[in-house]
Amino acid sequence: MDTIFTLLSPGYLAIACSIAVLAGVVKGVVGFAMPMVLISGLTTFIAPDLALAGLILPTLVTNGIQALRQGPHAAWKSVQRFRVFLLAGLVMLVLSAQLVRVLPMQVMLLMIGVPVTGFALLQLSGRRFAGLRQSPRIETAVGGFAGFIGGMSGIWGPPTVAYLTALGTEKNEQMRVQGVIYGLGAVALFGAHIGSGVLRADTLPLSVALVPSAVVGMWIGTRVLDRIDQRAFARATLFVLLVAGLNLVRRAFFG
Repeated sequence: MDTIFTLLSPGYLAIACSIAVLAGVVKGVVGFAMPMVLISGLTTFIAPDLALAGLILPTLVTNGIQALRQGPHAAWKSVQRFRVFLLAGLVMLVLSAQLVRVLPMQVMLLMIGVPVTGFALLQLSGRRFAGLRQSPRIETAVGGFAGFIGGMSGIWGPPTVAYLTALGTEKNEQMRVQGVIYGLGAVALFGAHIGSGVLRADTLPLSVALVPSAVVGMWIGTRVLDRIDQRAFARATLFVLLVAGLNLVRRAFFG
């Protein structure tokens, strides 16, 4: 605890925990956006690298809970159903990670933000991709795209959610699939930032301290999820997706 207070005052730590609760609530309801909420909130009063360190363990733990909420068997069934998506995403993530120093981040953010914003606006306006069905060809393309942008930017949630929403995936299944995909990504993030030095002895306590708040928030969010129907879930997901897309466009232009 003393180590945390060398980084944050008790007041700022309380604010950080409150942000983690909010991030957990959002994730509990729609299944994603925890890193977006945490990084946006924490960087208003701490350095970006410390904020990144802070979100790593809460993201890892909550994704594990999300993926296994209906048990390991259900999680494995989701992996089997979307195995083509997962494999294509993994291959492209590994390949595109080598392009980080080549493609400007602003271009990358626009490549994600513009189509995601457009998709969310169309869906919220009542337009539907009624003809979209799950197929190996479509899944390879979308999974590959999600992995491609994820390898360069660390952001693979919006295209994943857009695809699952367009398929009309049942809410519990969608939550499980997101948990599996983001959970695997969170494991990779954890390992990468131990190597990068972002997550180290003096920053790890902050990440540990935010875990309980994030879990409590997620518990609240899942209670809300259990009480809303599929239509309300889809609209909530699209609204958060719209905010995420607009935020990516904002970052592309204004940093």
